[in-house]
Amino acid sequence: MKQNKKSMQRDARARAGIRTLWQAAAVAGSLVLAACGGGGSSGSGGTPTENAATQEYTPLHPAGTAPLETLQYREADGTLVTFMGARPTERHARERGEAWDAPDSGPGRYLTFPSFYFQHRTFGLEIRDEVPAGRQRIEVILHVNDGSFDGTTFSLFRNINNPEVRDFGWSLNYGFNNPEGKPLCHAGQRVCRMQFTSNWRTSPHSPLKVGDKIELAPAPRLKSPAIDGGGERYYSFEQLYVVGVGLRPWYGIAPNLDSEPLPEATLLGGQASVSYNYSEEPHRLFQQMANNIGIGNTQRFVEGRRLFHTSFADGTHSEHPKVNPVFTAHVGQLGPRFNQARCIECHTANGRSAPMQPGERLDTLSVFTGVVGAGGEVKPDPTYGWNIQQQAADPAAADHGVTLRSFESTRRTLSGGEQVELLKPVYDFRGPRPAAYSVRQAPQVIGLGLLEAVDETTVLALADPADRDGDGVRGIAQWVRDPETGRRLLGRFGWKATKASLRQQVGDALVQDMGVTSPVFPSRDCQRGGADCRRPQGPVAVSEQEVQRMSQYLSLIGVPAQRSLRSGYPEGIRVPPEHEVDPARITRGSALFAQARCTACHRPQLSTGKHHPLAELREQVIRPYTDLLLHDMGPGLADGLPQGQASGAMWRTPPLWGLGLLRHVQNGEQNVRYLHDGRARNLLEAILWHGGEAEGARMRFEAYSKDERDALLAFLGSL
Repeated sequence: MKQNKKSMQRDARARAGIRTLWQAAAVAGSLVLAACGGGGSSGSGGTPTENAATQEYTPLHPAGTAPLETLQYREADGTLVTFMGARPTERHARERGEAWDAPDSGPGRYLTFPSFYFQHRTFGLEIRDEVPAGRQRIEVILHVNDGSFDGTTFSLFRNINNPEVRDFGWSLNYGFNNPEGKPLCHAGQRVCRMQFTSNWRTSPHSPLKVGDKIELAPAPRLKSPAIDGGGERYYSFEQLYVVGVGLRPWYGIAPNLDSEPLPEATLLGGQASVSYNYSEEPHRLFQQMANNIGIGNTQRFVEGRRLFHTSFADGTHSEHPKVNPVFTAHVGQLGPRFNQARCIECHTANGRSAPMQPGERLDTLSVFTGVVGAGGEVKPDPTYGWNIQQQAADPAAADHGVTLRSFESTRRTLSGGEQVELLKPVYDFRGPRPAAYSVRQAPQVIGLGLLEAVDETTVLALADPADRDGDGVRGIAQWVRDPETGRRLLGRFGWKATKASLRQQVGDALVQDMGVTSPVFPSRDCQRGGADCRRPQGPVAVSEQEVQRMSQYLSLIGVPAQRSLRSGYPEGIRVPPEHEVDPARITRGSALFAQARCTACHRPQLSTGKHHPLAELREQVIRPYTDLLLHDMGPGLADGLPQGQASGAMWRTPPLWGLGLLRHVQNGEQNVRYLHDGRARNLLEAILWHGGEAEGARMRFEAYSKDERDALLAFLGSL
């Protein structure tokens, strides 16, 4: 008992020390900011001159962290067991709003989220593959996450041999029955099964063998009448299963877009990558689940997504607001000052902020503020706190709007005589002009969990603060104090890498941009730099489970695969713009990208570690084109607001995956902006703003011929 008591006393002292450490960091000016869910912030100990690489830190995910669920395992006899998560969709994977040989009439409805998608409608398949064990049988077991399904059907083996079948068609249509021979399946049971013993892609059928391709397309049906008044019959994702291997992201080859595993080099997000899309819905590609998502995590994903789309003013969902039920628990929780009422309103379709327009309030961007002391320490702005909340619930409240006044224009001449105009924004403040500020657009929210899963040692091995190799590129780590524990963690998220985890990202965004409290920041005083703001002043608006769900949702959004391959469309069929690619030109552009030494910062490949709690993200080879480090980008991009180890001129290398889809996600190239403040109207302008450590790469790019520059841009457009 004495020993236990001493142990408890030591734990209490440790917790007290952590609280003191966190409070000291806050008082010293550690920033706690957010950029509408992704822009940049959060306090870290230390100053820009601290030798961060030698300091002790705590791994975000310690060794031995258990996964939330298992995705695949092999039994002693060789049977391969794979778990596949699934959610409801409205139509098939190859339906694009019209017949394949008809004029374009609109997108399909395969990637949509039907009303009520977040409850009673997710499920999964347990695939028991006995072929590696030497037997001719694959058994599939239906798992219902919540409620009951009645009459769920299952289609397998696309019918590619019938020339009359164009956009879709199946060789085997089956269903799941329980031991009583009825198609009624309940959550918590694994009794509804089906099996097949031959390969239906051939005629006549052939024996199953390792490497065979099987397309899977379950179609769930809720028990009638639907428990919540929503729909009863849905489709689901069409997945490709490779016998003896497991699920694989796919693309379409001849004939008729036959399913084929995507080559490893195209899988920007590893096995979490999103397959090619043939329903003409590129505007929805940033909202899809990781391809390898588990059964239980599918439900966590949709619950987190609901929160991301919920208004904290009236509780309505951004989609089907008059059909989806109001989330009554979150009505009236928006703070007295805020930027937007929903997370999705800053991240357009999980993409970026809306472009700046002269005279319009910039309330889908974030404006961080502070006062920089003589020693470089930063304190909150006396009027705004750590960021400007531009809207107010009270019409009589002071106007804190920030607008675009004009642009400062410069011109740059490239090899061959091409001239490019560069624009730098000039802002107006309707309230007092802050002493120091930084305008940040919200970035896209894809692949965040994969970046969180990269081990600290991997990132730190890329740092070169003393420029030992003499290439002019350094890279230093950002360090962040966990607001809940005081642990010193590696910064990963935000334009200056000032948030260490997606949990912190979520908590920051809620309190800073919407005035919504959570267990991460339980008081709105955190937005104003309150030294003791971690002390709750009442019940928090977003619960612990909901913070977890939002973090899990952001973690499990997949990264679309690189569009660098031609697809096998039938002859005479119109090819959608996103699939009109030139593989040879993309390959050449990739080589030029490396030749210009852009890859010194935009590292093409990283590997994730073994300890993230989401098994989907573990041990993946990913291609994000970032090193997650801070680099000095020169005076042209400096904002004058230091954060942690980042001086005003330092920025985290942003990932490049998804760049080529932004024009679809943002509803047109004219709505896409690049760099931290959205000043660049296209990728060419973004490159030409590079200075500091990136000046050499920019100069090499400028010296390329016009054709070479265009090839490099085509490569970036394929990501």
